[in-house]
Amino acid sequence: MTRVAAIDCGTNSIRLLVTDFGTDGTASDVIREMRIVRLGEGVDRTGRLDPAAIERTLAATREYALTIGELGVDAVRFCATSAARDAENASDFRAAVVEVLGVEPEILTGEAEAHASFLGATGDLGPEPSVVADIGGGSTELVRGAGGVVESAVSLDIGSVRLTERFLASDPPSVGEIVALEEYLDEVLGPVVADWPAVERLIGVAGTVTTVTAHALQLSSYDSARIHGARIPVDQMREACVSLVSMPVADRRHLSFMHPGRADVIGGGALILDRLLDLVPLAVPEIVVSERDILDGIARSAR
Repeated sequence: MTRVAAIDCGTNSIRLLVTDFGTDGTASDVIREMRIVRLGEGVDRTGRLDPAAIERTLAATREYALTIGELGVDAVRFCATSAARDAENASDFRAAVVEVLGVEPEILTGEAEAHASFLGATGDLGPEPSVVADIGGGSTELVRGAGGVVESAVSLDIGSVRLTERFLASDPPSVGEIVALEEYLDEVLGPVVADWPAVERLIGVAGTVTTVTAHALQLSSYDSARIHGARIPVDQMREACVSLVSMPVADRRHLSFMHPGRADVIGGGALILDRLLDLVPLAVPEIVVSERDILDGIARSAR
């Protein structure tokens, strides 16, 4: 058995997974944790990581370092994604992480991020041909493949934090803001998926998708067991997207399944999901939702 610690440091959240891998590759989770730290706050506008955002992220990393030490892991992998990719002062952040964790953080390319998302999302959902859609805070990855093998991948600079900061200034967003964002998304996504054959299975991962799923299922509280593997009809999912976008942030925060650190940016993420469901050609009009994602892919590659 090998015990691995994986950290996924994204634009909005930083997450820890400690898992045990058997000799046959099966995984048994020891602990999963998440903190909303908003590392990418303002990066789209300034091109730099804000010192306060760095400190929030380092504070969470210190907590994770204690947990990792207590659990006695064999390997640690720390990966940062969109916000760190885009920031001109990312080297300062990397140096600070080394001081806290003793591990050099990897800043994943968009392609590497997409591959990790596919590996994590499809691990326990079967080998059939799939497209994995990973909507993050700063970027969205679309990955096609089957049987654990990636055939093509694209990483787009559209994410819940990035697009909320850029387009959705009002609370709730105005019709004009929503239309402007939808038109922008169609310009970005349309050329990517225009020539795709019908997708046999669309798998949605990460916090935007799982939160919208909780809303679509009308859950009284966040329930990973009901969300993981759920098959949601496209029309039902799109209705949930529109509902969340139209809510004031205060009303979103009152939803029992909503993480408070996600409430102000879920609108931007929901609109990305809405346009994907409209533009991607689907053989079956549904989305399969996975609680397994890039974090699980990072852990598997750290063995």
